[in-house]
Amino acid sequence: MVTLENFFGGAPQAHESAPGRVNLLGEHTDYNDGFMLPIATPQRTEVALGASHDDHFHVYSATLDAAVAFRSNGHAPAGFASYIEGCIRLLERRGIEVPPLRVYVSTELPVGSGLSSSAALEVATLRALRSLLAIELDDVSLARIAQRAEIEYAKVNCGIMDQMASSLADREHMLFVDARSLAFRLQPMPDGSELIVIDSGVPRSLATSKYNERRAECAEAARRLGLSALRDVRDPASVEALAAPYRQRARHVVQENLRVLEASRGVTAERFGVLMNASHASLRDDYEVSIHELDELAACLRRAGGVFGARLTGAGFGGACVALCRAGMARQAAEAACASYSAGQRQGRILIPVPHAQSSGPGAGK
Repeated sequence: MVTLENFFGGAPQAHESAPGRVNLLGEHTDYNDGFMLPIATPQRTEVALGASHDDHFHVYSATLDAAVAFRSNGHAPAGFASYIEGCIRLLERRGIEVPPLRVYVSTELPVGSGLSSSAALEVATLRALRSLLAIELDDVSLARIAQRAEIEYAKVNCGIMDQMASSLADREHMLFVDARSLAFRLQPMPDGSELIVIDSGVPRSLATSKYNERRAECAEAARRLGLSALRDVRDPASVEALAAPYRQRARHVVQENLRVLEASRGVTAERFGVLMNASHASLRDDYEVSIHELDELAACLRRAGGVFGARLTGAGFGGACVALCRAGMARQAAEAACASYSAGQRQGRILIPVPHAQSSGPGAGK
């Protein structure tokens, strides 16, 4: 593995980081102009920049021990460098000149776990470019550019939640986001609670999953209802007139928005857990994005002592589960859930609480 100092021949010119996110409620609502409640992860992605000595961008991932180079007027190959290229090209469209650079990336976020390692990479890259080039760019605008980078260059037709969370959330508060207006506010976690996140051991890839199919189904459901987006459904019963699968997809989105709005008004940890359990059932039965391993892991978490509720987090088709637990019991409950889940073929990995051996690394602030 190439060290930061060896890659740059000294210190980089800019060094920024961004967190991943865990979504507590509001799954698959962002691209339906809906509402969501993510929180930042302790794990972060770091991006360092320095001048290139030729007409190429040179990108190195310390996590993958992989290097990529592409001409300043060329394109990066598919993979992690395409996210970085997307950020660069979108700034250039704004009239910002980005010189050829050396880019060093490292991350604590497990790829494919559903904690949005891609958004963290995009936001960290844009933060580093903002710092290096002294760009005037607020955090919401930065999130919007990051989203466009993923859509256009990684070919994932994602909503705005992941980038908003990576750009604006912290580790102590939930971030309430309105995907239509991009209004947001930080609000406290339910009293007496803390989080557990466990990776199921089943990686997922949004580009090869049915994510884009679900998004198209929601757009069609809204069209059949005569609405611009499912967020605009006023009577939840109205979706029951739709044919399958549009009925089920719309039902999930409408009910999920209601769960987020209820939680955003402030509820007890017990009630929040009930909403999480209902969210998982809806994602499993109506949205059909869960898999056996996620269902089993969520069940193992619910059986662990002190857990109020559990659900898959992220787009589904693999990744992680999140649980809300009584304060002070998270590590014990996580270990019990992992021991039970690991009796199967897959091995669970605790991501939150962060294992004692894992360092939060430099740049652990926002």
